[in-house]
Amino acid sequence: MNAVQEFKLSGIALVKDAVHMLDEICEHFVEHADVQRTADFALLTSRFGTASIRVEEQRLLIELDCPSERTLQMSRTSIAEHMFYFAGDDKLELTWSEPAALSVLPNIHEVTVVSAEDVTPHMRRVKFACADVTPFIGGDMHVRLLVPPKGRAPVWPRYREDGRIAWPEGEDELLVRVYTIRAVDTERNELWVDFLQHPMSGVQTPGADFARDAQPGEKAALLGPGGGSLPAAGSILLAGDESALPAIARIAAEVRAGTRVQAIIEVQDGAEEQPLPSPGSLDVRWLHRKDYPAGIRSILAEETGKAIAAMDDGTFVWFACEKEDVRSIRTLLKSRRHDKKNMYVAWYWERDPA
Repeated sequence: MNAVQEFKLSGIALVKDAVHMLDEICEHFVEHADVQRTADFALLTSRFGTASIRVEEQRLLIELDCPSERTLQMSRTSIAEHMFYFAGDDKLELTWSEPAALSVLPNIHEVTVVSAEDVTPHMRRVKFACADVTPFIGGDMHVRLLVPPKGRAPVWPRYREDGRIAWPEGEDELLVRVYTIRAVDTERNELWVDFLQHPMSGVQTPGADFARDAQPGEKAALLGPGGGSLPAAGSILLAGDESALPAIARIAAEVRAGTRVQAIIEVQDGAEEQPLPSPGSLDVRWLHRKDYPAGIRSILAEETGKAIAAMDDGTFVWFACEKEDVRSIRTLLKSRRHDKKNMYVAWYWERDPA
């Protein structure tokens, strides 16, 4: 009998506050993995493998165990990127038993713009040709879009020794933004990405600008997919605003036949509504911000809360929008002791306090 090959890696992180860093890791990855936590230990389990992280004085001892070399490298990068983000300006030293080779990332996919069109006045769809769309079928929906500077040959990112991504700098600096794969066209080998064209003036929108000006033949790349998996349940509640609409539409389109789906979607007005074909039994309600009373901005969270109160316990709750609204729904679900395996609650943007 052949032994199953294991792909393992050890890491040591020297941080200012090891327990706080472990808290941050667990709070973030609870949306992407099964997290088991004790005071000084956490075990993160996902389809990419397991990551055990233990506090020892001011160190974090990390052990990765993954099913393939590819998932091992992806797990290392995800943990490294998030740890440096959580550390902020605090010093962090991260070393691994085997330094990452400075090679092209295994989950980067070069794509070419095929076309661009307006779906609604404020939503523009760009279709990309991709040599292999297989990784994007039926799994995670989120990708990082990488756009090279106009007029320059693309230089794609590689690994640093500490596992983080080494991004091109200077004249080769890339535009990097996170988006949802709206649809996968297997017949044409195309990937569709919808870009919200922000109506607010004075706001920097480089991703939306790319979609507005995209021309057939332009080169880009997609890094991923990772995160935002398609929920599997007999009953699903989908709620969010325009930033979540591409994901909501993708989920509605790919649920199993007969799935009961309730959707609550906030948009500016009726012109921003989209058809949502689905093999499931779909009940959709559109909320129009244009009709809200002056100064009121929490209606989406309030209406979602009412739907949660009336739903069956086994319903999968999918909610994504502004940060404060997401916090309120997460608190509500926690108070109801809703099964974490039956929820995806994530903030896609943060409201400017001003």
